[in-house]
Amino acid sequence: MIVITAPTGNIGRHLLPLLLAPSVEEEVRVVVRDPARLPAAAHGRVEVVTGSHGDRAVLDRAFEGADAVFWLVPPDGSRTPEEAYVGFTRPAVGALAAHGVGHVVGVSAHGRGTPLANRAGLVTASLAMDDLIGASGVNYRALACPSFYENLLEDVPSIVERGVFTDSVDPYLKAPLVAVADIAAAAAALLLDRSWSGTGSVPVLGPEDLSPLDRARILTERLGRPVRYEHQPYGELHAALAGYGLDEDFVRGVVEMKRAKDAGLDSGAVRSPSAASTLSFAQWCTDTLAPAVLEAS
Repeated sequence: MIVITAPTGNIGRHLLPLLLAPSVEEEVRVVVRDPARLPAAAHGRVEVVTGSHGDRAVLDRAFEGADAVFWLVPPDGSRTPEEAYVGFTRPAVGALAAHGVGHVVGVSAHGRGTPLANRAGLVTASLAMDDLIGASGVNYRALACPSFYENLLEDVPSIVERGVFTDSVDPYLKAPLVAVADIAAAAAALLLDRSWSGTGSVPVLGPEDLSPLDRARILTERLGRPVRYEHQPYGELHAALAGYGLDEDFVRGVVEMKRAKDAGLDSGAVRSPSAASTLSFAQWCTDTLAPAVLEAS
């Protein structure tokens, strides 16, 4: 039995079909707040536990008889980074032990082992979550991810209206990026082949390092319209996030993460030989971003 948390999220919606493929012989259980959001293909094929996977009572139902769990902490800007990651995960650690779950695959951040990781805001909190799960005695693999291609979808309105996307990193800084579909594929592989043991991290990286200026060039080519990168100062980023009413510590955590990435947190990544088969940023722009831009135009 494999349990999937956040099955309707950006990663979960790619992971679920992989585990429901005809060639897969595994029972699947999902933890979801709103079962109506599950895809039609999942109806009648998965066991559904309704509720939040931050709730111990919900987890006790979800983890009973489970062999493996896909763990993803949903974004929550109403809490401090520590509360959002470690606090949310703590009930799961107790439930994993109580029900003897053997393997857990979690979505985490790239940068462990670098000095920057200790002052990287949300990244630091995510790595602390990994430590909490790993210390429970379960076999654990953290998917160490850099920034997602999909973050750019938030810039679709400004791309359409002004031909601009923004970030707070140096225009010339090359760093890895990754598609959520590739994260889901890495998770599926680990969940289905549970021959591994102990704790560790698995880097999940796109096929190439790109700077914001590289991305602007690719966007211009793939969208057929001029797109430029606009650097956003940290003060403006802080003010914009605070304007949404987010927790002040969470806002600082986002800014600290951006500072760490700008200082090279994600740079110097070592790719495995399989990285060449992952989705390129250019292809993602054609497959995902271009239709979103067309729809918003």
